[in-house]
Amino acid sequence: MKVLVTGAAGFIGSFVCKALLKRGDTVIGIDNLNNYYDVQLKLDRLQQLKNQNNFRFVHLDIIDSKKLNEIFSQEKLTHVIHLAAQAGVRYSLENPKAYMDSNITGTFNILESCRHFPVQHLVYASSSSVYGLNSKLPYAISDPVDHPASLYAATKKSNELMAHAYSHLFSIPTTGLRFFTVYGPWGRPDMAPMKFAHAIFNNQPIDVYNFGNMQRDFTYIDDIVAGVIKVLDKAPAASIHSGLYRLYNIGNNRPTPLLDFITILENAIGKKAQKNLLPLQPGDVLQTYADIDDLHRDFNFKPQTNLVEGIDKFIAWYKKYYGL
Repeated sequence: MKVLVTGAAGFIGSFVCKALLKRGDTVIGIDNLNNYYDVQLKLDRLQQLKNQNNFRFVHLDIIDSKKLNEIFSQEKLTHVIHLAAQAGVRYSLENPKAYMDSNITGTFNILESCRHFPVQHLVYASSSSVYGLNSKLPYAISDPVDHPASLYAATKKSNELMAHAYSHLFSIPTTGLRFFTVYGPWGRPDMAPMKFAHAIFNNQPIDVYNFGNMQRDFTYIDDIVAGVIKVLDKAPAASIHSGLYRLYNIGNNRPTPLLDFITILENAIGKKAQKNLLPLQPGDVLQTYADIDDLHRDFNFKPQTNLVEGIDKFIAWYKKYYGL
């Protein structure tokens, strides 16, 4: 395969690139290296990939449709994994335009490029955030997702609708994946595992929203990558009901209360957290829980990493990376 990975310097993107390269695929990685969080972390992720002969990195923002089309034209790509996005629920309250530019215009540009330079399969990232204010658990793909709790969630639902339209109109085999709270080594500093670990190691309090009465379906990065690769290798076959378009949850299928997560983190670090208990933040949801029956049925996907094991691996990396 010759695969374009957008968001290649990102958390999930860098791991996906590594897995593709390990099995011998050629990878073109693109990323705009924005400063939403520590750019050095992104550069260090890329450094692990750059010595590979079958990897090429292009510093590019997906809102630049002309340069994006040039890559599609020159590289004769077979597959695309579209992971680039402006991430984060709370940041969408501060800088909504970044979400419209990257998540809406950027994804539109990817779809246009796939239209004019056809590929065998487009896999793109959605999010568990699309379930918004839903109360039924676990979240299933068949559930309505019409009440997003944040602009970020609204853009991700828009991506699913855009991808469906392009798949239907231009016969692009397309699969969307709703990721559930991904964590692990090289993770994003704006997410709870990294934020909490940093605070605990530095004797600073952690902000615990809704007084800890929340739960998340924490999913280890290796399980996410295994699922992404399985999906990539099996493009949708045409059917009467869904055409060439598919959509799946990809999560651990085992939600953990936030306070239990903090206890696991404390045990791995060997230090107690100072908790700053706060009300629920705008845009947050109380719980996430992935129904992955469809993904298991179609791809034999089953997460392998429990939370204690995953957090131990994460903290081991954290200590090494930050020289603790």
